[in-house]
Amino acid sequence: MPRRIKPYLLHASFRPDADLNYDEFPFNVPAVRELDRIEFHPSVTFFVGENGSGKSTVLEAIAVALGFGVEGGTKNVQFRTVDSVSPLHKALRLARGVPQPRDGYFLRAESFFNVASYMDEVGYTEGYGGSLHARSHGESFMAVLINKLKGNGIYLFDEPEAALSPNRQMAALGAIHQLVEASSQFVIATHSPIMLSYPNAKIIQFDRSGLSEVAYEDTEHYAITRDFLNNYPRRLEQLLSDGEDA
Repeated sequence: MPRRIKPYLLHASFRPDADLNYDEFPFNVPAVRELDRIEFHPSVTFFVGENGSGKSTVLEAIAVALGFGVEGGTKNVQFRTVDSVSPLHKALRLARGVPQPRDGYFLRAESFFNVASYMDEVGYTEGYGGSLHARSHGESFMAVLINKLKGNGIYLFDEPEAALSPNRQMAALGAIHQLVEASSQFVIATHSPIMLSYPNAKIIQFDRSGLSEVAYEDTEHYAITRDFLNNYPRRLEQLLSDGEDA
């Protein structure tokens, strides 16, 4: 299988001429405010952090700066149901490798239903193996991974685990690996400790101090999930008793 020397997406940083207002969203989000330069892994880069930490906002900005529509899909899908895109994409400068990708997709959990509806409306369902609405949410996500994505591509996923059972998350890892082997690059925002386990991936933590690279075992997602599963009777007792005392 042919390998590329450099990734399609090398790094992201603020444009020198960008007008950054740190009193307004999204520049008032700590991780966004401290954004200096994100170096991407040639294969898989994960964004992790609490809700509201800025990971999805940054992923959206990267996707839009690359030419994808804010709702998701391929670059040909440019409809918009709400005008809520942040101005961050205008402030970003993306360094890209050579050659350019031949395929690309922005998969966004919160607006995937809209993309599926659009595909039905325009009659373009063959590339997905049929109508996405004729399947469950999880089956539709897997149809994108298995049928739509062809390799030699740049793929951005925002919380793909939202529709996937643990078993399907493991199947998704297998599909992602096959695409990586087919000279693809992924940037994925996720809360899933299963997804984060992909070997040798780069994990970037978004928090109040900004951005930092962390090891898989050092993520809260891994530590909290492991602790709960190993001690769930005690943890449930603590959680439920705390709720009764509140």
